[in-house]
Amino acid sequence: MKTDRLKVNEVAKRLNLSPKAVVNLLKELGFKERGYTSFVTWEEYEAIKKKIKEEEKLYSSKIEKEEIKKEEKPITIKPQKTITKIRKPEKKEPKEIEKPKIEVTPFMTVSELAVAFDVLPADIIKACLKMGLIATINQRLDLDTIYLLADEFKKEIVVKEEIISEKKLENVPLLPRPPVVTVIGHVDHGKTTLLDYIRKTKIAEKEVGRITQHVGVSVVNYKNEKIIFLDTPGHEAFTAMRARGIQVTDIAILVVAANEGVKPQTEEAINHTRAAGVPIIVAITKVDLPDANPERVKAQLANYGIRIESYGGDVLCVETSAYTGYGIDDLLDAILLLSHTYNFKAPYDCPGKGVVIDSRVDKGRGIIATVLVNEGKIERGNFFVCGETYGKVREIFDVLPDKFKKIDFGNPSNPCQIIGFSDIPEPGERLIVVENERLARELAQKRKLQKQSEKFKLQKKLTLQLIQEKIQKGETKELKIVLKADVMGSLEAIKHALEELSLEEVKIKIIHAGVGPITKSDVLLAAASEAIVVGYHVTPLGDAKEIAEQQQIEIRTYNIIYQAIDDIRAAMLGLLEEEKKEVLVGKAVVRKVFNIKGVGLVAGSYVLEGKIVRDAIVKVFRKDVEIFKGKITSLKRFKDDVKEVEAGYECGIGINGIENLQEEDLLECYMEE
Repeated sequence: MKTDRLKVNEVAKRLNLSPKAVVNLLKELGFKERGYTSFVTWEEYEAIKKKIKEEEKLYSSKIEKEEIKKEEKPITIKPQKTITKIRKPEKKEPKEIEKPKIEVTPFMTVSELAVAFDVLPADIIKACLKMGLIATINQRLDLDTIYLLADEFKKEIVVKEEIISEKKLENVPLLPRPPVVTVIGHVDHGKTTLLDYIRKTKIAEKEVGRITQHVGVSVVNYKNEKIIFLDTPGHEAFTAMRARGIQVTDIAILVVAANEGVKPQTEEAINHTRAAGVPIIVAITKVDLPDANPERVKAQLANYGIRIESYGGDVLCVETSAYTGYGIDDLLDAILLLSHTYNFKAPYDCPGKGVVIDSRVDKGRGIIATVLVNEGKIERGNFFVCGETYGKVREIFDVLPDKFKKIDFGNPSNPCQIIGFSDIPEPGERLIVVENERLARELAQKRKLQKQSEKFKLQKKLTLQLIQEKIQKGETKELKIVLKADVMGSLEAIKHALEELSLEEVKIKIIHAGVGPITKSDVLLAAASEAIVVGYHVTPLGDAKEIAEQQQIEIRTYNIIYQAIDDIRAAMLGLLEEEKKEVLVGKAVVRKVFNIKGVGLVAGSYVLEGKIVRDAIVKVFRKDVEIFKGKITSLKRFKDDVKEVEAGYECGIGINGIENLQEEDLLECYMEE
C-alpha cells in the first residue's frame, strides 16, 4: 500500500542520502522547514528526486567536459616532455622522503631542543629573542613555541607524548589480589561503627560528632584471606571524597539504616557507584533497634534500581547489627563470594603503581601519604612521580591506626604509608615508580607546566551543543542528565516530559533527580558520568559554580518547562542554535530608593564588586531570592550620565519596568555573550 507520506529517515534511505541532506533540500526547494523525525509528502518526495536528477546531469556534463580537455591537451604536450618528467623525479623523490622527522616532547629545555635540532643553544635563544621571548639554556618551552622554532629552523617535527619507562606487562603473570571494598551511604547510618566491629577498633568514637571526616583505609583478615576496606564520609560535604573512594574500589557496600531507610546521600552513593560500574552489596544496619524495618528498606531500594536477591534481583543483601555482631560473618562471606566470582588479579613483578588515598603533614616525619598499591611493588629506595610532585621512598609503613610498623614493600591492593614526597600530593593522584630521580623530577616539572597551560584552554568538557555534535556523528546513543527542581511536583513533571523525548537512535537517561538548589555533589556526579546539569526554577550554589567551571561542566537553568524540553529535543534532532550566555560582571546593593516622575524607581546604589554597566541585564535579589529581571536603562554618577561604574563607588541605577524595589536589595549585573 502506498502511504500518503513518508518519514524523513525513509526518504533518506530510498534516495541514499543523509537525513540532514533531505532537510536541506526541502529548505532549498522552498518547502516548510522540519526536523529529522517529521514527515514528507509524495509531492515533496518527487520534487526532491527531480532536483537530485538535475544536479546529477549537471555534474556528469561537467565531468565529461573536463575529461575531453584532459584527453585533448596531452596530444600536443606528451611526445618529448614525458621522457624528462618521468626520469628526473626518480632522482629527486628519494631525497624528500629521506628527510627524518625530529621527535619532540612538550616542555623540552632549550638545550634539549638544540640537540634535537642539531644547532647551538645560542641559536635557539636568538630565535626566541626574535619572537619576543627571553629564554635561558635550562628554560622549558611550551609546545606552541617549539612549533614556531621548528618553522624558523625548517625542521619537520613529530610530537611524542612523555611515556614513563616501565617493564612490558605482556609476559608478567597476573596473580590473585585482595578485593578493595568501599563502604558508602548516608551520614550516621553506621558505616564506621560497622567497620569498627569488623576490625576490632573504636575509630567512630574518636571522630567529632561520631561522624567520619576523612577517607580511612584498613586491612582485615578473614578465613585466611585479606579484605581491604575504604571508609568514606557519608556527609554531603564530602561527596568528592566518596567519589574518589569508589574510583579505586572493586566492591561497594551500601549501608542503609533499617530504622531510617533510603536518604539523599544514599541515592547519591548509588549514582556514584553506577557511574564507576562497581558491584554492590547492601548492608542493612541497626536491625536490632525496635523501629527497624528491613523489608521497607528493600522495597525503597527497588525504586532506585537496586533489586535484592530475595526480591528476584541479583544484588546481595545482608541484615547486620554493629552492636550485637549479627550478620557480620554473612557480610564478610558475601564479600569473599563476589571476590571469587570476579577473580580480581594484578601483576606483581613490575614497577609499582598506586593511588594516593589521603595525605597529611606529620610534625616529626614530614609529608606522609596513604597509598593503595594497584600493581607491582613499591619498595624502600624507589624513585617515583605522583602528579606534580616526586620523591624517593625513604620509609614505608603499615596502615595500622596510631602505629608506625615498618614494612619492606607494598603489594597490589595493599595500602601503605609512604614518607619521601617533595610536596603534599593530592588525593586521587597516581603514584608511579620510575628509574631514577632525574626522570622523576623532569616528569613532575613537565606535568606542572602542562597543568598550568591547560588552565588557559577554555574548552568545555561537555555541553549540550557538543552532545548534539556527538549525536550527529553517531558517537553517542545516550544523553545523560542530572536534574534538579524546586518542588517534587515540578520534578516529576519535567522528568517524565524529558524521558518521553527518547528516540530509537538516542535515549535520554536521568541519572539523578532531586529537589533543591544545584549542589557541588550534583556537578561531581555529572563530571563522573559525562552528563549535563539541568535546573528548573533553581540556581547553582556558589561552590557548585566554581567546580562546574573547573570541571568544565555545563549547567542549564530554566523557568519554563517548554524551554527545557525544546532545548533537549533540539539537541537530539541536531537543530540546537548557539546559546546566549549571561556573564556576571558586577554586584551592587540598594542604599536608597527614589521615585522620580516620568522616570519611575531609581536605585541609589553602592557597587560591591566588579562594575555596573549601562544597557546590561540586571537581576534583583531579596533575601537570596530573585524577584525581578530587567534592563538597566540609565546609569548616573551624581548628575552625569556614565557608561559604567566600578566597585567602591555610588551611583543611580534606572531599571526598566521595576515596580517593587527596597533598600538592601542586591543587584547583579550581567552581560550577554
